[in-house]
Parts: sequence; structure tokens; C-alpha cells
Amino acid sequence: MKKRLDGRTSKEVRKLQVLHDPFGYADGSVLLSLGATKVLASVTLQTGVPFFLKGKGQGWLTAEYAMLPTATKQRSMRESVNMQKNGRSVEISRLIGRSLRSVVACDVLGEKTVYIDCDVLQADGSTRVASIIAASIALHRAQEKWIEKKKIKEPIIKDMLLAVSVGVTRENNILVDLNQIEDSQVIADFNFVLTVGKNIVEIQGTAEKRPLSPDQFDQMKDAALEAIGSINTALLDHAEVKGKKIREKNNFVKPAPRATVFSLEKRFEKTL
Repeated sequence: MKKRLDGRTSKEVRKLQVLHDPFGYADGSVLLSLGATKVLASVTLQTGVPFFLKGKGQGWLTAEYAMLPTATKQRSMRESVNMQKNGRSVEISRLIGRSLRSVVACDVLGEKTVYIDCDVLQADGSTRVASIIAASIALHRAQEKWIEKKKIKEPIIKDMLLAVSVGVTRENNILVDLNQIEDSQVIADFNFVLTVGKNIVEIQGTAEKRPLSPDQFDQMKDAALEAIGSINTALLDHAEVKGKKIREKNNFVKPAPRATVFSLEKRFEKTL
């Protein structure tokens, strides 16, 4: 297969960049770039839970996703101007919240709510998967502050989330990490939300132009699993623990020489 318009191979993920704590007031925040897609994720913890959890002694996690007016080439109106939530924003907000709740022990929070805010500053495809990655990193950063300030008694994160988009072209080629042009041209696109250990949290997608065969879906799944390893490797250079950059070892990468090494999976096991 020939190279894609941006020069990548079919299974190559765009360049990942992470800036920690761009917000001064959020408990944890991350500015993540996935190619030209840029997402700002912030995490806060507040006392109180939704009405259906009051008096039960457990917490909650919820997420909001939105695109800034100039995130796309053609300016869009703010949702506050329309006086209603955009259906796409609501659907993606629920996806982010569901995904993160699967790896967060809300029952040990007490009656507190974790708020995740994901704002797309610039959209070039795969904004929902970029938001999930950014939110997962920001939540991990926030947890460290909550423990340090004794806002929570023990770690609540059980695993690290990663995500990737995968599409099928008219020529039946599999592409990972779709940009906007590719997303508009593929016959099917799926979003895979996985843990760092490659366990499946959620798969959402559709074949809009023609049905997929089981073999094609298996190829998409395999491509997603491979891409998750690449994403995890790329994120290692941006990993932080208590403000210090480190290299982390897990199933997908070899430790760098003379580096501080520990296992993400082992770390999460200790928090359970």
C-alpha cells in the first residue's frame, strides 16, 4: 500500500505530544496533541453526587466534551448560544465517562464527584480517542495531588486507558489513527478503548458504506492492539510521577538504560 497523504504507513500513529498542568486551578490537566488534533483535558474533584447516589456513600465520575468554535476550519456556534447540547458532544461525553468509570473505583471516593472536562482546541480526526487518552493521563495526575492533600484515602485508578481509531478504505486497507480527510473517506471506522494491558473497555463503530466481514473486523482489532502499543511507547517520554519525568516499563517497551523503571501494570495492581 502506498503511503498516506501525511506520509504515514497504514499502521502508523501520528506524533503524540503531552503538556502537563497547563491549567493552574484544575487538580490535573493535560494538553495533548495527536498530529494536528489538540485536546485540553482537566480533572476536578467536588463534594456531592447525583441524586441517584445520595446517601449511598459512594462517588461518581462524569465527563463533558466540547469543541471550541474555531476547532474546525469553519467556525461553529457555541452550544451556549444554541441553548442546547450538541447530540455528538453528548454522545462523546458519555463515552468518555463510561470508559473512565470502568477503571476507577468510585465506591472508595465517598460522596464526591470527579469531573472530566475535554475541550477540543483543534480537530483533525480522532478527537474522541485523543480526549480519552488525555483524560486518563490528567486523572492519574490529579489522583497524585488528591492523595498528597489527603482528599482521598487511597488510589482510585485501577488501570490506564488508551484509545485509537481504525478505518477500512474502499480498497479494503486498514488504517489506524484516522485524520479528518481519512475519516470522511473510509467505508467503516471504529474506535477502540483499551487498557494498557490490551483489555477491551469499549468498541464503537459502524460500516457506513458496506458491511464488514468477520475477518475484516479481526484485522481492525489486531491493528488497534498493535497501535495501542505504539501509543503507549510514545507516551512514555511524557510520563510524570510527582512532577519528575521517568521512563516506564510494561509489556510493550524495553526500558531505557540508566532509567528509573517500574511497571504500569504492577503499579495499578498495588492500588487495588
